[in-house]
Amino acid sequence: MKNFKLNILLAIGVSSGLFSCSESFLDVEPQTSIIDNNFYKTVSDAEMALVGCYDGFQRTASNGNLSIYVVSEVLSDNCFGGTGNTDGRGYQALDRFDLSQSPSDANLFNGTWTDYYAAIFRCNTLLSKLDGIPFKEGTNTRNRIEGEARFLRAILYFDLARLFERVPLLTVPTTENIPQAEPVETYKLIVEDLKFASENIPADAYPKSKASENDGRVTPYAAKSMMARVYLFYTGYYKADDLGITKSEVLAGLENVISSGEYGLIDSYKSLWPAASYIPSETANTLDKSGYVGDGNKETVFAQKFNSTTDYNGNIDGNRWLVMMGMRNTNWSPYGKGWGACTVNPKLVAAFSDNDARKKASIIDIVGEGIAKKFDLKDAREYTGYSTKKYTPTALPDGTSDTGGSKDNQISQDQDYVVIRYADILLMAAELGSPNAQTYYDSVRKRAGLNGRSVSLANIQEERRLEFAFEGLRYWDLLRQGLDVAASTIAQTQKVKSGAADDEVVITADNIKKTRGFMQIPNTQIIISNDVLIQNPGW
Repeated sequence: MKNFKLNILLAIGVSSGLFSCSESFLDVEPQTSIIDNNFYKTVSDAEMALVGCYDGFQRTASNGNLSIYVVSEVLSDNCFGGTGNTDGRGYQALDRFDLSQSPSDANLFNGTWTDYYAAIFRCNTLLSKLDGIPFKEGTNTRNRIEGEARFLRAILYFDLARLFERVPLLTVPTTENIPQAEPVETYKLIVEDLKFASENIPADAYPKSKASENDGRVTPYAAKSMMARVYLFYTGYYKADDLGITKSEVLAGLENVISSGEYGLIDSYKSLWPAASYIPSETANTLDKSGYVGDGNKETVFAQKFNSTTDYNGNIDGNRWLVMMGMRNTNWSPYGKGWGACTVNPKLVAAFSDNDARKKASIIDIVGEGIAKKFDLKDAREYTGYSTKKYTPTALPDGTSDTGGSKDNQISQDQDYVVIRYADILLMAAELGSPNAQTYYDSVRKRAGLNGRSVSLANIQEERRLEFAFEGLRYWDLLRQGLDVAASTIAQTQKVKSGAADDEVVITADNIKKTRGFMQIPNTQIIISNDVLIQNPGW
């Protein structure tokens, strides 16, 4: 494909500004003169290129294109498309699985597609060069670097396969125009990559005392955890178990994560989320952040790292999708303003019991918290009275951004995206039939302030809905229960307000079934492939 012909500096991830991230493992001097024929010669080159792979993964969320996180929430029954009342209707096309909502948006995912394949190109380039680098015998450095790069490639392909199902499967840094692979081929590569990562990255590869403190680095525990997520989705959606790994092996990996002692549940659920735990002081114009447990806490198995050094001069390190989740142009400290996407479905709010600690920690109640008197209904689309709290911008009492860097509320958001939490490990292990399933299940409920109840597949799925609300998991959890289950659960008619006027969100099961739950391949990519790429049904 033509868009695979990347500038070599971008492909190896060492162009100017690419290493401006403040996380310690990304703290590398910018390079502007590196070319392919004088790079990949030393172990240091390999380490630098690996940072470029992490940076490529980060850019799938920091580049300003449509992120899988936002897509996952819009597609689910958690949220509606929302945004501003006069904005385009691209998010409504996603929410309704219906391009007629916005016929001009045939390229909603074009930036997403290119961001992901640029990141895969970086991983493939590094992997193809490892044989030519003189690693010292008796060390684990080569296998550790290869394991991290392969994990990143696996998660990139997993996102693509869940979004588009059939995608070109590139395992070398090529610009060849190839047709889409069958899903099983892509998933087998994902499993092979994760298996290699889990077996070859040393548990003590990095100096910090706990694996969770290296939450931005791939660990064998992260690989085993992601393997379970992949296995559950593939076997659930495709009703097949042909990936080269057994259910018992997947469960054993999760049990190893649990028994490692590296992770645990944070006592207070709200402490996991900045906006839920920050306390504003209007007189001092400050935020007391002591209630937030912080990054690298014991519950984080793997995170996508961000910081506030982003600017408009090529440094791209901030969480660009976070501003989409904020209340439409409304500051209400500790909440900062945003673009009003993903308004919360009242049905989800009603699903929480009032004594469930996760309810208040997850959802902004615009009326109940007194925000309605400031909220401009005329500017909002698909207003339900509720907004997301886990991932939302934060602000000082005077409305200014509390982030560092340029303090630009749009580009300087620095909240990490927690890809895998320990609670997920416990519930996946319970779902896979651990003999400790009841204990794992009850521990998650107890932390939420709830009594235990009998463990069952239905109860586990309901617990996942509440435990991981707004964490980008719900849609895929529904889809892996079967297309009919997903379609019937998501389909609904809900009264909302758009521009302060009565409106309705109407989602039909037929539209979801026509697409089989997958997204539209960007029209631009089909054109430049000379129709080698085939569009997904329903789009």
